Amino acid sequence: MGDQTSSASALSDVLNKAKPYLAIISLQFGYAGMYILSTICMKHGMSNFILATYRHVVATIVIAPFAFVLERKIRPKMTLPIFLRIVVLGFLEPVLDQNLYYLGMKFTTATYSSAFVNMLPAVTFIMAMIFRLEKINLKKIRSIAKVVGTAITVSGAMVMTLYKGPIIDFVKSGGATHHGTNTESADQHWVSGTIMLLGSIAGWSSFFILQSFTLKKYPAELSLTAWICFMGTVQDAGLSFIMVRDLSAWKIGFDSRLLAASYSGIVCSGIAYYVQGIVIQQRGPVFVTAFSPLCMIITAALGTVILAEKIHLGSILGAIIIVSGLYTVVWGKSKDVKTPELEEKSNGLQELPITDNGRSRNVVDGAANAVNIPDSKNTFSTRGT
Repeated sequence: MGDQTSSASALSDVLNKAKPYLAIISLQFGYAGMYILSTICMKHGMSNFILATYRHVVATIVIAPFAFVLERKIRPKMTLPIFLRIVVLGFLEPVLDQNLYYLGMKFTTATYSSAFVNMLPAVTFIMAMIFRLEKINLKKIRSIAKVVGTAITVSGAMVMTLYKGPIIDFVKSGGATHHGTNTESADQHWVSGTIMLLGSIAGWSSFFILQSFTLKKYPAELSLTAWICFMGTVQDAGLSFIMVRDLSAWKIGFDSRLLAASYSGIVCSGIAYYVQGIVIQQRGPVFVTAFSPLCMIITAALGTVILAEKIHLGSILGAIIIVSGLYTVVWGKSKDVKTPELEEKSNGLQELPITDNGRSRNVVDGAANAVNIPDSKNTFSTRGT
């Protein structure tokens, strides 16, 4: 009976440790689908501004009822400083990040854009150091790994930007000729698209950092998600009316536009913001961004088959360099997760509650020495040993 209990406890511990990994990996599949659907919509003439607006309308409608019902007893009071942070969050992610990303994708390709997102962990790591969410001690191997990995990741992004190279054909498709004509046009805007993607990554990283700080003051993930989506909708709608004067562009039917807006809103805004908020509280913003290479691989496979996109040698080489640097950072980050437990064990601190005539007092025995008290009325109970 005892063996079964210990086995169940061990299995439960493994599942709890695996939850953050499974959650973030699942989001990468969701993001890959969003990249493909968004590219298809924009190729059919849908404005990226309108797509971002509809995306957050859907997310707000879906998430708000759950937030209202499930968190009504634990939702903190809204204050002006928190509200202002939410306004900034709504601008950074829904407005700045997504519109720049969609424009960058329009000027490049879905595969290139998703590969460029691999810079996100490095940029987030740098910002986390600036705001002291990450600590660096160059005497520690884990800290050196994070710094070196960040430098390698940035180098890979530079390779992708400065060197395109020949086209690598993984899949022969009938859409090759059509795509070839588009490639000539894309070459003229490649640098502009890359700059927009850089701006998108900077906005996205800033969003993760500010979200981490906001959750400490407003620890209600669903409610915060609903607020971010709502504020993003308001700001994005205002920007869309300025950038798109043709009211007919807002028409949407039962087609790929509705599918892209619904899918992106539910999966990549509503669910993603909520899951990321939970994992950020457990593991920090750097961990959340560490699995973007998986999204690149999925998007590249789907883009090659569905969109007949051609992958350039520079994108492949840059992505390999980025992945190498990225997982150097992840290795260093994983050591940070283990460190508190190891330090606690090495310190050997034990708390001994002692009951004496109905009164309790705590004794810390750092050396774990044997304690002998002749009074038989004293009862000892050691926990955590």
